[in-house]
Amino acid sequence: MSEKVSYASSGVDINRQDEALKRIKPLVKATKTPGVRSDIGLFGGLYSAQFPEAKPILVSSMDGVGTKMKVARRAGIWDTVGQDLVNHCINDILVQGARPLFFLDYIAAQQLEPEVIEQIVKGMATACQAAAAALIGGELAEMPGVYAEGEVDVAGTIVGVVDEADLLPRLDAMAEGDVLIGLPSSGLHTNGYSLARKVCFELEKLDVTDTLPGTSQTVAQTLLAIHRSYLAPVMPLVKAHKLVAMAHITGGGLTDNIPRVLPKTLDAEIDTASWQIPALFRFLMAKGGLGIDDARQALNLGVGMVLVVKPELAGDVLALLHADEEPAWVLGRLVQGAGVVRYR
Repeated sequence: MSEKVSYASSGVDINRQDEALKRIKPLVKATKTPGVRSDIGLFGGLYSAQFPEAKPILVSSMDGVGTKMKVARRAGIWDTVGQDLVNHCINDILVQGARPLFFLDYIAAQQLEPEVIEQIVKGMATACQAAAAALIGGELAEMPGVYAEGEVDVAGTIVGVVDEADLLPRLDAMAEGDVLIGLPSSGLHTNGYSLARKVCFELEKLDVTDTLPGTSQTVAQTLLAIHRSYLAPVMPLVKAHKLVAMAHITGGGLTDNIPRVLPKTLDAEIDTASWQIPALFRFLMAKGGLGIDDARQALNLGVGMVLVVKPELAGDVLALLHADEEPAWVLGRLVQGAGVVRYR
C-alpha cells in the first residue's frame, strides 16, 4: 500500500501562510491611500488611474535586498529589511522624477515563519506610509527544496508617476560645468553584503553584538542600517525644475551608476577630497584587501544619491537641502568626455 502524502507532509503548510496573512493584514490596511480600490485578498490589487499630473507617465521598478537577509537572520532583526526594500525602489523611480503610488512585495522562504513575515511587512508598511504609497498586494511562497533551511528572500515592485514636464534625466540640458551634488548614504544600503559578511563573520570572526572597529555601533546596527529614501529632500527640487539628472548609487557604485544618466559626450569628474569615506567602508577595504578601484565599483563609499544641477542653481539647491538638514556637498562636475566617471 502506497504512503499517503499531504501538502503539509511535503513541506508546505497552508496554516503558516494563513497565520502570516492574518498578522500582516492590518499593516497593509494602514498604508491605504485614496487611489486604492481593493483590499488584501483579491487576485490583483486595484488602483485608480486618475492623477493630478498634466501628462502622467507611469514609472516602475523592482529590486531585492540580496544577502542582507542573511545578516537579518543572524541578528534576528527583520523590520529594517522591509524598509530597505521599499526605500531602494522609491529611489530608483525618484531619479526619473517619479513619486511612488503603490508597492507589491514577494516573500519566499524554505518555511514561512509568521512572526518573521509580520516584522518584514511591518517595515515595508512603515516605509510606504512615510512615502504616502500604498502596499497594495504581494505573494507569500513556501518553497522547500528551493531555499535552504532558514532562508528568507524578499523582492518588491513599485509603480510611480511623473509628469512628462518633470521627467529626468534631461540629457539635452546637460553640459560641461554642470555641478554634481552628493547626498550621504546611511551605510551599505542594499549592496556589498557578500563582501561585508565575508570580512566581518569569516575573516574577522565578529559577532553581530560586537562593536564594529572604528565605530560606536554594533556589527548588527551598522550592517542593518536602513537604506535611505531620498524622496522628502529631493522631490521638491524635482517639482521646482532645479535638477537635470539624478543617479541612485547602488550595485556598481559611483563608477557604474552615474554613467547611466549621462550623455555619451560628458564625463563625471569626482573630487575624491570632497568627502571622507565612512569608517565602515574603510574597515571593509582594509580587512578585505579591497583596492580603491574595486571599492568604488562594489560599494557606495558613503554617497547614496548624486544630483546633477546647472552651475547657476547649485547654490540654491545646496541651500534648500541644508535648510532641510540634508548634509549635501559639491561632489564634482561634468567635463567633456565619453560618458564615464573620472576620479581626481
